[in-house]
Amino acid sequence: MNNKKENNTLLEVKDHSVSGEVFQLTENKTYGFLETTPKPAIDKLPDYYKTEDYISHTDARRNIFEKVYHSIRQISLKKKLKLINSFKTEDKNLLDFGCGTGDFLKTCQDNGWNIIGIEPNEEARTIANKKTKNTVFNSDHLNVLEKHSFDVITLWHVLEHVPNLEEQITQIKSLLKTNGVLIVAVPNYKSYDALSYKQFWAAYDVPRHLWHFNQESISKLFSSFNMKIVNTKPMVFDSYYVSLLSEKYKTGTMNIFRAFWIGLKSNLKAKTTGEYSSLIYVIKNI
Repeated sequence: MNNKKENNTLLEVKDHSVSGEVFQLTENKTYGFLETTPKPAIDKLPDYYKTEDYISHTDARRNIFEKVYHSIRQISLKKKLKLINSFKTEDKNLLDFGCGTGDFLKTCQDNGWNIIGIEPNEEARTIANKKTKNTVFNSDHLNVLEKHSFDVITLWHVLEHVPNLEEQITQIKSLLKTNGVLIVAVPNYKSYDALSYKQFWAAYDVPRHLWHFNQESISKLFSSFNMKIVNTKPMVFDSYYVSLLSEKYKTGTMNIFRAFWIGLKSNLKAKTTGEYSSLIYVIKNI
């Protein structure tokens, strides 16, 4: 690796899932998050999602890892529903941006929410529409949605994927009611598991993840849109899942015991530091 002061490269990370290509992580001087460099052309990005191992685009339960993933997801869905039900809303209108196969939307729909989902991946969108009575659309549908019409907009591990970051936030904000709530969940590269695995940390997931956030950079980013973080919550299961994949990338095998230890240690340290593997940000207009 060249001198990072000359080329601004902080870390080199391999795409372990699809291409095997190596990308650089560079610091964005305005907000402080890390950027994947070079960024694939927008029309080439879908090629990096073409793998059966991309769980959020399938409902596969082919092995114990996938079965455990889906079991934990059911617990997470209940926590997410509890979170959005805690907000005082006018009409219970919800937009889930990047909804995957629609499990969160289905859970919300079953609990009285008026739902719309956005999902660019056609296969995932088809699965989601079977669950949610055809309420999921491709990204173009954002342009026809009524402005300031949603009480809650959610992006569960989605913001790190969007190519045109500032443009997308502007569009999402325009769809949110004045007193609405934006929920953003993203990996945290300041967590203990990230610092332990370094370039093998699975949540870097280049080049599908184009941006890599910490708490300060998220705050700066949304402050520039006159939005404020009013609450931050941990996603405690993520450290174990990410550590399992990170072990695979680092050693070639999923060392369950070591992954569990790193994940546990990450959560224990985060009780003091607040630096969990993934964080949920509750954001409102200022």
